[in-house]
Amino acid sequence: MTEVLDQPDAVATRTKPALVLAIVVIGVVMAAVDTTIVVLALPSMERSLHIALSGVIWVIVGYLLVITLTATQVGRLGDMFGRVRMYEAGFLVFIIGSALCAVASNGAMIIGFRVLQGLGGAFITANSGAVLADNFPAERRGRAFGFQAVGWNVGSILGILLGGVIITFVSWRWIFWINVPTGIGALAVAIPYLHDRGHRERQRIDWAGMITLGIGLFFILWAMVKLATVSFSGEVQAALAIGIGFVIIFAFIERYVSEPMVNLSLFRIPTMPSTLLAATFQSVGNFAVLFLVIMYLQGVRGLTPLHASLLLVPGYLIGGAFAPYGGRLADRIGPVWPATVGLMVQIVSLAIYAQLGVKTPYELVIVASTVSGIGSAGFFPANTTAVMSIVPGNAFGTANGLLRTFSNVGMVFSFAVAILVAARSISKKLAFQIFVGTTSLPRHLTAVFNSGLHSAFYAAMGFMAIAATLSSLRLKHRRRANVHTETLAAEAEPARAS
Repeated sequence: MTEVLDQPDAVATRTKPALVLAIVVIGVVMAAVDTTIVVLALPSMERSLHIALSGVIWVIVGYLLVITLTATQVGRLGDMFGRVRMYEAGFLVFIIGSALCAVASNGAMIIGFRVLQGLGGAFITANSGAVLADNFPAERRGRAFGFQAVGWNVGSILGILLGGVIITFVSWRWIFWINVPTGIGALAVAIPYLHDRGHRERQRIDWAGMITLGIGLFFILWAMVKLATVSFSGEVQAALAIGIGFVIIFAFIERYVSEPMVNLSLFRIPTMPSTLLAATFQSVGNFAVLFLVIMYLQGVRGLTPLHASLLLVPGYLIGGAFAPYGGRLADRIGPVWPATVGLMVQIVSLAIYAQLGVKTPYELVIVASTVSGIGSAGFFPANTTAVMSIVPGNAFGTANGLLRTFSNVGMVFSFAVAILVAARSISKKLAFQIFVGTTSLPRHLTAVFNSGLHSAFYAAMGFMAIAATLSSLRLKHRRRANVHTETLAAEAEPARAS
């Protein structure tokens, strides 16, 4: 039995949407910073904490992995107990995790505390879009999600710039310490000014679904990451089989429990599967670029991690500047065309990256990153708008969590694909060392390795083309999706009334 816990209060109604947007963007910036800032700190961490090369990468992947595993669950909790409440809880967990990372004394501790930090990041990212959807009318959400995309781009830039400065002049521990005062300040503003506007509904927690999905995703993603360092061994095959098996069990459970963790009826909305899968394949193709370009600049061209990352800053800046306009365009003409065209523009950027050689001017990297930024500015706000426009209001948190889960699955898989394809002509260990920044590529291997990178960029183009195809398919299903959304909303009304 579903029970309505509260209605929007008078204070919440008076809260200005612009202030809500600013607070949400701050949280998104913090989460985004920690996806890039750690990259430049890996060599220092490896030396300071005596972490093996095979373990240091889990400082990055562990953070992404826990967000992937928990995004749907914490989005569901937002629907149940209040999206703002869960968003603010994410700030608190993120602050504690950051402080613990700063005082870690060995490899196990830093990886474990990064997982805790990632849990806080999951609460922030999975509920941020739902908070915006609650506070902005449908015709203005695209622009709001555009500013949310600005937060991701600004956070990525700050991660690169702050990471380089801190690692060069202070200590890697301060890449985590800076989150503490920033997070406390943001939380101090959020508590008095952010209020839940959506309906909160008391529901049973689907523990069986949460556990089976968590185990299934963990084994699948663990196998993907493992493939980046070892061959397709029996261990990897077993992990994949276990993961897929638990996901099948999860789907079976969700069909028969009265209050499932993931409302599978959302997937009956004609455009929902293609929207989520477009996010996945876009992440596979797009997130790999960060790894591939850094490996090219560090391995083939011999740049330091900081100098390599700085060449990507223009793309993030352009993406941040254009994202609100991409969101506004989605409000005016619908999300399908901005998202699809944005993906096609990103394919062009990957084609430019695939032309990089051992003596290519660095300006070509800047051009490619700029084109990529323009494409992402079209895709991200439009795709988020597409999800939020086809689900009923009582499922905003779950839907946003699903979007984050599908995107992060692509991000983790992207890492494995980048290493696998780029390292086809050199050892995976050497490819790992090049990415981490602990070694440079021997001169006699530069041409061979560069050829492998070209193959990886072409593979990324293929994944991006699949995403664009899936995105374009939504055109013929759009009318049916609107009808289905109205049906779901109507079905939810009797539950609220009870």
